[in-house]
Amino acid sequence: MNILTTAFRLILAFILGSVIGYERERKKRRAGLRTHILVCVGSALIMLVSLYVYHLYGESVAIDPTRIAAGVVTGIGFLGAGTIIRSSEGVKGLTTAASIWLASAIGLAVGCGFISAALIATFLVYLILSFLKRIEKEKIKK
Repeated sequence: MNILTTAFRLILAFILGSVIGYERERKKRRAGLRTHILVCVGSALIMLVSLYVYHLYGESVAIDPTRIAAGVVTGIGFLGAGTIIRSSEGVKGLTTAASIWLASAIGLAVGCGFISAALIATFLVYLILSFLKRIEKEKIKK
């Protein structure tokens, strides 16, 4: 993998993480722009490192690049848990926790080169976060 491919993937992860983070920031959620960018770029970098290590040592040592991705998914769960707050009014932060988890998945997709899935997922996540809340509120009113 050359420097241009690496740079492209990390910059794309930055942009896609920004899309989700911007929406969360606009709604003044606990995890906003910077958090989502960091999670997405970090996940992309971890996937790139995983692929790089596999490329370097895959022939001589039994290495499974998917194990690192699985570790990211688990670790991000802990980060997302930090955004969830339980109160007398109910549970808050679940959607933000899910958006952090999805930003991580998008970063992993970008990191391994599955760009089409990352773009489609980002578009869908943005639609979900931006518009479905309105539909939920309208349903509750009826």
